[in-house]
Amino acid sequence: MGNDAAAQFACDAMLGGLARWLRAAGFDTSWQPDIDDWDLIRLARQEGRTLLTSDTGILKVGIVRDGEVPALLIPHGLGKGQQLAFVLEKLRLPLREPRCMACGGRLIEVAKEAVRDRVPPRSLASCDRFYECDRCGKLFWTGSHWQRIANVLRDVRSGWRGRS
Repeated sequence: MGNDAAAQFACDAMLGGLARWLRAAGFDTSWQPDIDDWDLIRLARQEGRTLLTSDTGILKVGIVRDGEVPALLIPHGLGKGQQLAFVLEKLRLPLREPRCMACGGRLIEVAKEAVRDRVPPRSLASCDRFYECDRCGKLFWTGSHWQRIANVLRDVRSGWRGRS
């Protein structure tokens, strides 16, 4: 799948943190906390998503085992950043423009004046760039939280870049 522009993922119920970080890394990633294995497999198949799972049982289901639904087993014991690095490395994927960490929608830059009533005064005074999710409407801005996320992504990328 290396560098596939259409890379999309479906995470099992145990991988909610990974789903959020894949979204931050720019990938359309679905995750539902209560999805059962069969619904997850159906969703991945219908939407052309790569299944990410920490459950070896899912890998034994025929259409997953036979590669009809692509899947990647996420090893147990990895932190969220390590899981993200593992996926990016195994699938040879670059970081992209971030997506909404809540739902995976695209972030569209919006004018500061248009969001004045939705942003805390302190953030409005200190930030100039604002983004709105085109799916859920959540608002983001380039404050300290945004910078912490960017730092984690930078560290993840530097941790796997160049390794075979």
